[in-house]
Amino acid sequence: MVVASPNPIIATEKIIETIELPVIDLSMGERSEVSNLVVRACEKYGFFKVINHGISKEITSRMEQESMSFFAKPFPEKELAGPANPFGYGCKNIGFNGDIGDVEYLLLNTHPLSISQRSKTISDDPHRFSSAVSDYIEAVREVACELLELMAEGLGAPDPSVFSRLIRDADSDSIIRLNHYPPMPVPIIGCKDKDTSPSYNTNRVGFGEHSDPQILTLLRSNDVGGLQISLNDGVWVPVSPDPNGFCVNVGDVLQAMTNGRFVSVRHRALTNSYNSRMSIAYFAAPPLNAKITALPHMVSAVRPSLYRPFTWDDYKKAAYSQRLGDARLDLFRKQ
Repeated sequence: MVVASPNPIIATEKIIETIELPVIDLSMGERSEVSNLVVRACEKYGFFKVINHGISKEITSRMEQESMSFFAKPFPEKELAGPANPFGYGCKNIGFNGDIGDVEYLLLNTHPLSISQRSKTISDDPHRFSSAVSDYIEAVREVACELLELMAEGLGAPDPSVFSRLIRDADSDSIIRLNHYPPMPVPIIGCKDKDTSPSYNTNRVGFGEHSDPQILTLLRSNDVGGLQISLNDGVWVPVSPDPNGFCVNVGDVLQAMTNGRFVSVRHRALTNSYNSRMSIAYFAAPPLNAKITALPHMVSAVRPSLYRPFTWDDYKKAAYSQRLGDARLDLFRKQ
């Protein structure tokens, strides 16, 4: 577990040069070629970048501006939108199991009514905030569905909507998370940060090692590095930021549904000594009662089913009852 103490500082770890993940251009003419590229990226890295995704600059700019405006508020005003139980404003504490990071965040349900209600404690102009967030969610959901359908086609699934229909469902449990990593050693004003020592020469964990439990994650960040992925045990690889594209990664549910062919890779976010980092993550999730099992054509005598069937509700409860870096999918692995 990376984040196991109130002072999440990395002393010495093996970190190799920045990796350039596969870049998927959704405007490429040959759909089958794009589909194969997406599948290969999910198999080899569990992460890739997507460009020419069709989401307008206006939509992303409005979303980013609203996010920055919220995090720029004085702490007492931000605190009115919390605590994150499960939705709302959180600071330092990540979840309910003792995980801590140098981050403040806003966690929102993606349903329009929930966003509208939450906006009243988040923004001085609730309608503007709600509109920006809802438009953004609608846009990234469409991209997520397109990617999931490309994956299904590349895997030879008889039904190309086998993944995407889970997040198109009206009862989808998808969420959106806005993360703000203040530059260190500047503390988050108002937060109970016991460690205020200088960290100019120290890598500090903003959000600790974990895999995403959902189906798929679409992440945007400003032009400040911090994301790292672990492709091999003990080796962390920085991912270069790309404010014009999205970083996409496989979630635990997708790993289970592909019977381990796609990999849900562990990752983390570090803070920056001088620059503020902000990211917006859309976590595409199925409805709570959705049954998760490996696609039939992903199972064979040579490769039997790795995981026992479960509902998203089962997995969510199990995942959120553990520490951030625990191997949660192993709880459902067949003996």
